[in-house]
Amino acid sequence: MKKVLLLLAFILSSTITMAQSTYILCGKLVDVKAGKVQSKKTIIVQNNKIVSVMDGYVQPRNKDDKVINLKDKVVMPGLIDMHVHIEQEFNPKTRLERYILNEADIAFNSTVYAKETLLSGFTTVRDLGGTGVNISIKKAIASGKVPGPRVFTAGKSLATTGGHADPTNGGARKLIGDPGPKEGVVNSVEDAKKAVRQRYKNGADCIKITATGGVLSVAKSGDNPQFTVEEIKAICDTAKDYGMHVAAHAHGDEGMQRAILGGVKTIEHGTYMSDETMDLMKKHNAYLVPTITAGKEVAEKAKIKGFYPAIVVPKALAVGPQIQGTFARAYKKGVGIAFGTDAGVFKHGNSGKEFGFMVEAGMPAMETLQSATITNAKILGMENEIGQIKKGFFADIIAVNDDPTKKISTMENVVFVMKDGKIYKK
Repeated sequence: MKKVLLLLAFILSSTITMAQSTYILCGKLVDVKAGKVQSKKTIIVQNNKIVSVMDGYVQPRNKDDKVINLKDKVVMPGLIDMHVHIEQEFNPKTRLERYILNEADIAFNSTVYAKETLLSGFTTVRDLGGTGVNISIKKAIASGKVPGPRVFTAGKSLATTGGHADPTNGGARKLIGDPGPKEGVVNSVEDAKKAVRQRYKNGADCIKITATGGVLSVAKSGDNPQFTVEEIKAICDTAKDYGMHVAAHAHGDEGMQRAILGGVKTIEHGTYMSDETMDLMKKHNAYLVPTITAGKEVAEKAKIKGFYPAIVVPKALAVGPQIQGTFARAYKKGVGIAFGTDAGVFKHGNSGKEFGFMVEAGMPAMETLQSATITNAKILGMENEIGQIKKGFFADIIAVNDDPTKKISTMENVVFVMKDGKIYKK
């Protein structure tokens, strides 16, 4: 028996030693934690994890090991977008599609959007609202059935009756009915608790509320407050019980203040945010997710006749141009910034533009990269697993042609993508 055990131990140790590794030779490496761009590094990957980051160009030990030559590239951690809508891509027929697309149609579309997102360098995303198919696409990606980023999803967003995420806005009266917590519509503290628990039951990872009116909903106001503080507090307290954080879509200042006082972690958009609200965010350790790209996109699309319903156009023209300026003020005031784009409002795969808009507004390039990596990883509770190129972390690794601290537009052209140790773009 002793000989058998020794033989098994030898075989096991040999297997571990001979496990295939991938050696990534990096001309430059962005260390987001240190805030520096380093030269000549080698990343060693086994299975889906980073096992070592070494100085210089290290040669493989075993003949079966693979080498990826990125000596003329700039390598960095996979990016994290904290605000996407993986189910959709806004177009002039979006309202009609709500009535004519089946869940299967939405699911097939979402696989295309997920792949485009991954190939643009975003290896993790937070999906903030859809029909519930977003939960299924999360599972399909996680199980390896379709390529896409790691998804944290809110499932169906929570709204008040007639609010920004009420799914029946603009519908014929005979069709709209009276949606409630199951459908994501909340009108009391008890509704709020039930709606959160339903999202948890459905498989959501976080909660999204629409604390104010929105641009693209078929409703008059784009910024009025739409929840009471008590309702928001009930949502946040219940979400905490179930291990989830809360994100709040918000354009109007009063709705933002209620959301922050109620306990939300992130404010999405933040268009008309006052200095007082910025101070409140700092006090409560809340983050702004700017979505500048979406603001610019809706303002441009609103100029195209018929692209949006008539009731949406004035909101898009008013809100869109404001977002970048608000971001600039919030950053200068010291509000925490979490990178997020609202992809789906614009074409998936174009989220890299957000970096340039953030730099344009006054945020240093390295800090924009940090917001899309270590900051977002921390909010997701994944700071020890994603957002850095470091031993023990998931092998989420991307590369671009130029140093983004000198040429931020390079983030719009990611040329190499590895997620979980698997290469998707080379």
